[in-house]
Amino acid sequence: MLVSIEAQNARPKRPDWLRAPAPVGQQYRDLKQLVDGLNLHTVCESAACPNVGECWNHRTATFMILGNVCTRRCGFCNVQKGVPLEVDLDEPRRVAEACAALGLRYAVITSVNRDDRKDGGAGLFAATIRAIRERIPECKVEVLIPDFQGSREALAVVMDAGPDVLNHNIETVPRLYREVRIGARYERSLEILQLARELRPGIPAKSGVMVGLGEEPGEVLEVLRALRAHGVEIATIGQYLRPTPSHLPVLRYVPPAEFAMYREEGLKMGFSHVESGPLVRSSYHAAEAL
Repeated sequence: MLVSIEAQNARPKRPDWLRAPAPVGQQYRDLKQLVDGLNLHTVCESAACPNVGECWNHRTATFMILGNVCTRRCGFCNVQKGVPLEVDLDEPRRVAEACAALGLRYAVITSVNRDDRKDGGAGLFAATIRAIRERIPECKVEVLIPDFQGSREALAVVMDAGPDVLNHNIETVPRLYREVRIGARYERSLEILQLARELRPGIPAKSGVMVGLGEEPGEVLEVLRALRAHGVEIATIGQYLRPTPSHLPVLRYVPPAEFAMYREEGLKMGFSHVESGPLVRSSYHAAEAL
């Protein structure tokens, strides 16, 4: 997505209503100490999520397995890119330990892309689900997975472990894929979501969309329709926020009324739950969605 100097200078100003609580407070410090002490990663920190202050002060976090170095270079994402780390086979146990220490009844697990591995990291997802279930049998587990390069076998490994929700983000409209989701394909992501439902029909499928990258409202609605057609039941829609000056620029701050429209239209399409708002992210209020 090439942006002229004039366009860069004309970038919209961040509105006053788009503010998140600062990452401060004792609960925040305690959770950070726990995560650091167990040598774990969270997408909250690695992806510079604006809700880290709110969520960590409510003792919730989204754990990121398979290291914190991604094999893809998406233009929106703050996660470190480069040569991936060695897979830590003890990581599932430590994630389960953190979930137990936090007293979680709903855990969200995601990962970097691991295109260097034949299974894309699916085996460690499955091991993490099982480790949490063994440590906290009553805890529900949502997994936010990469596309595994379309591998049915890799997806089956995750689904066989029985997550309570299978999440895979579509991220943006197909017209913007080449700039926004480098290495991904729109149709492949839709197929992964549909395949998840075919493999385990009782497990809800979930997906999310960012707005503010140059898409039109009609395109967002078309994506929502495509998600429903592929069996997705839960949708999230949130404002893209530029992590650093080297990432894609924000082209528009979507007003709250438009987010409300997406939620209303999504529910009309048959989604069981639509979380739509400026600060919404994939795992925001995830337990309430289920």
